[in-house]
Amino acid sequence: MPDPALPDLTGTATLVTGASGGIGAGIALRFAQAGSAVAVHYHRDRDRAQSVVRRIEDLGATATALTADLTDEHACADLVRAAADWAGRLDTLVNCAGIQPVRPLPELSAADWRAMLDTTLTSAHLCTQAAARIMTGHGGSIVHIASIEALQPAPGHAHYSSAKAGLVMHARAAALEYGRHGIRVNAVSPGLIDRPGLETDWPAGVDRWRTAAPLTRLGTPADVANACVFLASPLATWITGHNLVVDGGVSAHPTW
Repeated sequence: MPDPALPDLTGTATLVTGASGGIGAGIALRFAQAGSAVAVHYHRDRDRAQSVVRRIEDLGATATALTADLTDEHACADLVRAAADWAGRLDTLVNCAGIQPVRPLPELSAADWRAMLDTTLTSAHLCTQAAARIMTGHGGSIVHIASIEALQPAPGHAHYSSAKAGLVMHARAAALEYGRHGIRVNAVSPGLIDRPGLETDWPAGVDRWRTAAPLTRLGTPADVANACVFLASPLATWITGHNLVVDGGVSAHPTW
């Protein structure tokens, strides 16, 4: 049974890219809790993806793991088609796949730049095109996982911030062009999301975040997932081209 605290997505099918761990896994689980069948995309870590599938099945929901290298144009189209064929339909695509290496701008090579954009931005573009071809005729929801760094850069993240800013604008452009087909496209921009070991790895950064954020805590994958489920639900049928910031209010903190 779907979680009564969530919008009911029973009978729908969702593809989440980059869903083998972290935020992507949280999104996949939340859609399953809302009643959707979920295709869990992964690139290399099959065991982690299968673990997410088992967790979904333990909820009494339906899931499958699908692999694809999303830097390959044809693999993106094949992945989306495989998810739709598996479920018999495709109602929601969440573009969560991405990377986050840290590299100072003066040391950022063309290869580093291309790897970031291909994995994070180009993959979302190609999967969106493929999903829209399937959704045309009955509509659907596409959500890009961007970041508050789309508008607020951080040292060592020039390529990451640029890719995330591209996702926000791509969502707006896709909303403009696909709206007449009943396809809504939005972005979700998380702030700092907790993960195991983060506080140990980066204690000063976590402390600064808690001081700056009005809600005084880090985010969780479920916080991001809730926004995605909302945007995919009937509660958001007149919302498209929007960037939903999920950051505990840290963007409201004074910058001087």
